[in-house]
Amino acid sequence: MKIGMMGGWNTDSGAGLHTELIGRAWVEQRHKLTVFTFYDYAFHGTRITGRDEDYVRRCFTVEGFTPPELDPIPFLTGEHEIFVVQDLGMLPKDPLGKIFHRIRKRAKTVNVIHDGKLSNNPSFYQFEWDAIVCFDERYREFLIEAYDENKVYIIPYPCHPMVKGDKKAKRERLRLPGDKRIIFSFGPAAKFAVDLVDWIAELKEDYPIFILITTSNKETIERFREFQKRKVLDIELREETPDIGQLYDYLHASDLLIFNKPSVSHVVVSSTGFQCMGSGCPIVARDSNYVEYYDKEIMKYKTKEEFKRCVCSVFEETEEFKGMMRAAENYVVRNSASAIGKKYVELFNSLLGR
Repeated sequence: MKIGMMGGWNTDSGAGLHTELIGRAWVEQRHKLTVFTFYDYAFHGTRITGRDEDYVRRCFTVEGFTPPELDPIPFLTGEHEIFVVQDLGMLPKDPLGKIFHRIRKRAKTVNVIHDGKLSNNPSFYQFEWDAIVCFDERYREFLIEAYDENKVYIIPYPCHPMVKGDKKAKRERLRLPGDKRIIFSFGPAAKFAVDLVDWIAELKEDYPIFILITTSNKETIERFREFQKRKVLDIELREETPDIGQLYDYLHASDLLIFNKPSVSHVVVSSTGFQCMGSGCPIVARDSNYVEYYDKEIMKYKTKEEFKRCVCSVFEETEEFKGMMRAAENYVVRNSASAIGKKYVELFNSLLGR
């Protein structure tokens, strides 16, 4: 099948992760993929994280770039039966709208919704889609208020494949202590981990704890440095944005990943869980709507005591911890990028009448 897909690629954004996971799955399944993505001077995310494959075309700017830019030639000269748009809110909608009628003459069109509520931007609704894909029933509930419900399909967010690693070897490679319990947080979400430091410090009498943070956010780094100065705990800060390979090295080296984002008013998923669960590093997360679709695949907390109990359960490898690890591995297999990619292809075939 010939597929064109427009969205983030080789960046550290959640929507870009989704695009990459299913896109690379299609390539592995021998479909012909062309990726249309952001120029490297105006993209969604904080940095470019990898080298582009030969099927990638950088040909437009992120929403909000003034003036918006979109090179129409790659869209109009490419060969594809299916045209997929990822995270329309971040794309230059009006320039795309000017050529969309030409795209529809050649391909069935699919919009993968990443927004957590109906957009108030009229430009969002100028497109006629053959299918609209969302991640779960929460998204579908608000989408059918504005779209034909027969065109709205649920396909779960894909997981990064299961890749295990040797903790001792990874710690040596990353120059991390071999005799500590390493608690890890990374990226923009690391700013919420700052609020957990005092809670974690209450466990240091029972465990040799080491906090590892990788982020490019200056404010987050400065807040953690205040704890370093007070010598509350052993804390190491690395000002970097790792690519997926480096991130998995950090996850393999760590004893647990913490995710402390509070709930927001709209529907949301956390790409962190889908990105990291395949590493085998247990996830301890704040009980918010970022993780409400998970069951036993992660450990959730609402209070300080619940948080401390979760951390201790991981460190002691209790039965609850072992059950979580089994559930997480089953979840990753069930929602692997390969399996989810095939669900999309089934939808594409139905649109094409095959």
